[in-house]
Parts: sequence; structure tokens; C-alpha cells
Amino acid sequence: MGLKLFGISGSPRKAATDYIVREALRYASEKYPVETSYFSAMGKKLNFCIHCDFCIKNRKGCVHNDDMQEVYEKLKWADALIIGTPVYQGMVSGQTKVIMDRCRAIAAQDIHFIMNKPGAALAVGGDRTGGQEPSIQAILNFYIINEAIPVGGGSFGANLGGAFWSKDRGAEGAEGDEEGRKSMQKTVNRLMNMALVIKEKR
Repeated sequence: MGLKLFGISGSPRKAATDYIVREALRYASEKYPVETSYFSAMGKKLNFCIHCDFCIKNRKGCVHNDDMQEVYEKLKWADALIIGTPVYQGMVSGQTKVIMDRCRAIAAQDIHFIMNKPGAALAVGGDRTGGQEPSIQAILNFYIINEAIPVGGGSFGANLGGAFWSKDRGAEGAEGDEEGRKSMQKTVNRLMNMALVIKEKR
């Protein structure tokens, strides 16, 4: 029973967040019958939501014609979702927030666009307690608001999702965080098992 997993990195750099999301997709594809797709905010044109209500009034997507079009298509395509963010000032990056905010346009076309799709969150900070949990919670709130099913890693090691400490050493630092890797793997396992159950029921 094949699944489709979409991973998003909300980082403007090819560093720790790019690494952890790609690693999560790689881990999922090795353990589960899943096709993966990846979107990185790096180098992409992602305009701020300006709350112009074009999407509400016209039901034709967003007033901005930018790289969010790819995100919209993949969100509809996917059976399960992973959003990863770097921690900036104790919270998600601006790019991650823009991606979530701009989903107002796709919700205006189809309010159930990710309904009952399980979604997980990953966050990586340069400090051990730099804001990973608030950042993960912000992503989980995005899933709740849009009728997706937020999935954490469960008790004892990955409560809300995958949390990494890069020690400000980019991908190399994230790769060396064994506890972060365990939290990601626990989270991905629960995400994929939830997606399999949902697909089987459908």
C-alpha cells in the first residue's frame, strides 16, 4: 500500500534544516512503502500574505504568483506531511511562517485541503533549548487549524516531534545529534503508521 510523503524545509539555507527534513524522508523511504517529495524554501520566491482577501473573493488561488504554487500542488498530492524549521528568535523561521500563512489561499478554494492527513514537525536550533518546542507547536497548530492530524513522537524522547540541536554547526551539527535523530525517527514511525491506518480505512 504505497504512501506519498511531502517534506518541507522552511530554511533559507542549505544547512541543518535541509539535512533533517531530507534525512526524515530518507528514513521513511527505507522503512515504509512511500514515495517522497521535497520542497526547500532556499532560493524560492515566497511573498508574504498581505491579507488582501483576493483568495476569498475570487476562489482562484493567491494574488501572488510565486513558488508557493508547488507547495499547493504537493499538499494536495500527499498522504502525509513533514514541516521542518530552523529556530529563529525562539520561533519558526520567517520562511516557514510565510508557507503556513499562504495556505489561506488554498483553504479558500478547498477548506478540507489537508483534512485527516497526518502531519509531523521537526525543528533545529543552534542552542539546546533555543525554541525547538514552541516552533514545533506552531507547526502542529497549523495542522490543527487546517483539519490535518498532528502527530508527535510519543512519550520518552519525542513528545511533540523531532527536535535537533545543531550547536550552530549546520548539517554537520544536526547529523551528530543522536538524541535528535532518535526523536525524528520516533516521530516518522508514528507518522507513517498513522498514514497507513488512514489509507487502509479509506
